[in-house]
Amino acid sequence: MNVVVTGGAGFIGANLCRELSARPSIGRIIALDDLSTGRAANLEGVDAELVEGTILDPDLLDDVVSSADAVVHLAARPSVPRSLADPFASHETNATGTVRVLEACRRRGSHMVAASSSSVYGAVPTLPKHEDLPTRPLSPYAASKLATEAYVLGHGASFGLPVLALRFFNVYGPLQPAGHAYAAVVPAFIDAMLRGAPVTVFGDGLQTRDFTYVGTIVRVLADAVLREVTCPGPVNLAFGTRVSIRELIQHLAAVVGGQPPSVQHRAARPGDVRDSQAADHVLRGLFPDVTPVPLDEGLAETVRWFRGLPEYAAQSAGEPAVAGVL
Repeated sequence: MNVVVTGGAGFIGANLCRELSARPSIGRIIALDDLSTGRAANLEGVDAELVEGTILDPDLLDDVVSSADAVVHLAARPSVPRSLADPFASHETNATGTVRVLEACRRRGSHMVAASSSSVYGAVPTLPKHEDLPTRPLSPYAASKLATEAYVLGHGASFGLPVLALRFFNVYGPLQPAGHAYAAVVPAFIDAMLRGAPVTVFGDGLQTRDFTYVGTIVRVLADAVLREVTCPGPVNLAFGTRVSIRELIQHLAAVVGGQPPSVQHRAARPGDVRDSQAADHVLRGLFPDVTPVPLDEGLAETVRWFRGLPEYAAQSAGEPAVAGVL
């Protein structure tokens, strides 16, 4: 079986390429990435072919998808704040880009697994969030991911394309970058703690998230590819945990060790969802054998990976790391 992973040099994509390369029934793996957020170094030692380019190029898509039995579509322009700064760019990549990938899959007849986001629930207060709830996006990013899954499911219904749209919640783990303005909360907090710097929290820190380790995510994705799992509706890809940002800091502080970190609070940001927790009954019906990695185990693996990076070998305290809660 041949697989294309869009965004294959990114955080989740490169982890998925590693997972796929360990599966005996997987043949050729192509990682398509424009390297705007992904890194070629993420694929070092992985049996995957990196093709540098954009999902907005239909000719390139036709070329890389021409022999693909399955496409895992992870390429996106991430981040709520980034979408507030440039809504059109988020729409072009996340919505228009998805349609281009879908059309390439339709011409080839490839199975497509696509990443949506829990952000599509937006202002809906119900917890846990199940797939039959209405969607009320609070940001251009969330709206663009709702468009992503709508196009995926629409192609499945209209053209008989085998598709699966998965709503990712808060994924964390090795290869997730820190050190930039749009860094996700787990790597930003780890970065700050390892440098002895304060961690910065937007809001009161009582907002909650459903954190999922990337190793669990990629095992589900690989299984979806190998079994050609499909569903006519969106599927949450998280397991119903609910952890506040304050609790996350405590978990990380226990893993990192040393002095407890100081915390700086800033005003809550527009577009951020207050609480997020997945209902996982649809997911478990499709993937009954999946066992999620516990939070403390996943955080320990993530901190171990960060400590292996050269920039943390002899870091002294620096400026506060700024973390988004996406």
